[in-house]
Amino acid sequence: MKICVSAFSGSLDAEVDSRFGRCAYFVIVDSETMEFNAISNDSINAAHGAGIQAAQTVANMGVEVVITGNVGPNAFSVLSAAGIKIVTGASGTVREVVEKYKKGQLKEIGNPTVGGHFGMGRGLGRGR
Repeated sequence: MKICVSAFSGSLDAEVDSRFGRCAYFVIVDSETMEFNAISNDSINAAHGAGIQAAQTVANMGVEVVITGNVGPNAFSVLSAAGIKIVTGASGTVREVVEKYKKGQLKEIGNPTVGGHFGMGRGLGRGR
């Protein structure tokens, strides 16, 4: 099974990023062999639609499950429409959360966990 984990860097030892649409990397893991492929998230700095773009990227890779910290409504809609299971609330390393999922310790969700524009950092560092 192909599992996508949102991560801060591109390895099995990377920490899970709590943001899906604006994570730095998608680490795609074969749950049987633990072989992986890391893909930089091109939508990390998108002004609008980061969640939708990220979800489309992941869906195009044939992923069956997404494991992340949080997922917004737009990404949730795209992933759900593609038949992808969504697991949120994950923390630790990519390797750890994949193992937890395989053991049934992480459960999929039926609704977004944050509102739109989560993780954009609005107002930070503007000196206002």
